[in-house]
Amino acid sequence: MRFWGTGVAIVSSTHDGEAHGMTVNSFTALSLEPPLVLVAIEKQTRTHGIMQKAGSYAVSILDESQKAISERFAGRDTEQSNRFLDLETKTFETGSPILSGALAFFDCRVRAEHDTGTHTLFIGEVILAGQSSNESSAPLIYYNRDYRSLV
Repeated sequence: MRFWGTGVAIVSSTHDGEAHGMTVNSFTALSLEPPLVLVAIEKQTRTHGIMQKAGSYAVSILDESQKAISERFAGRDTEQSNRFLDLETKTFETGSPILSGALAFFDCRVRAEHDTGTHTLFIGEVILAGQSSNESSAPLIYYNRDYRSLV
């Protein structure tokens, strides 16, 4: 799978004052009407448990300047720490943290969960979406175990 080039996003959720997020590249659009997106989350992660309890999540699509944020949210060694520490975030309807400066974002309510072995597929209905004011930004790309640029 390392030869499948993908964009990079942070999926986050909050429940009872506990927020957590993780780096994902298993993210895709499913439907325009209603607007649905899908994320695959490993069951053993802290984010998974919070998403199930909250019934909602947000997706922040990273731009090419946010490699360090991707790495922070990907690390197993930071699984129990506050990955949002010192990062500017905003929240909308679901209360899930969205990274300021993200290329685009989606605020979602979980419509369905599907057990798929080690992961759960969370299908979310997009209740709010937005984009960065800097339309000239390029997405952060992951390919062959490294970050890449479109140029």
